[in-house]
Amino acid sequence: MPASRLRPVAPFPVVVQGLPVSIPGRIYNDEPPPDALAALSPRQRQLLHCLYSRHHDGRVRQRHLAHIVGSVDPWVVPFVVQLAGEYVLEILVVIRDGLRDLGTPGTGRHLAYGQFIVDNPDFFARTQRRVVSYWSCYHRSVYTSFRGYPGCTLLDLMRSAASDRAGRPWPNLTPASRTRLDGYC
Repeated sequence: MPASRLRPVAPFPVVVQGLPVSIPGRIYNDEPPPDALAALSPRQRQLLHCLYSRHHDGRVRQRHLAHIVGSVDPWVVPFVVQLAGEYVLEILVVIRDGLRDLGTPGTGRHLAYGQFIVDNPDFFARTQRRVVSYWSCYHRSVYTSFRGYPGCTLLDLMRSAASDRAGRPWPNLTPASRTRLDGYC
């Protein structure tokens, strides 16, 4: 990774397979040149894509997300879940489309995401609240109902995986279909 002009924004903690992991809030490194990327092993490239999914530029985040959203590696999951709680609509669509099978019990993604959410309930609760808040503040004029918003579909899929893993319904912190959220933002 090229040197950064700025320090990363404060990291956020999660638990992955019982181990504490600290993930940068944002990074400010320029992207490496293609030849440097090509010289990396597949695992190193995956890690680099995860780190650049935390980039300060949403287009860079989206570009690197496209390389990791299909992964079932447990340590990739928090990078994707964190992006679900951000404001860039195009990123939500990439995640939703990349995780369509998340609602299918027994798939690798279903198990990995379900376990991550069960192990990180506060992190996922905050993610749910962020999805609702960003919808209300930025996307409500296009998606007048939260049920039609891509972030809602994504949260439904994630809660389904968590519910199956936990053996009980996972808390839904999103608005009911008829709830008005005037002033939510």
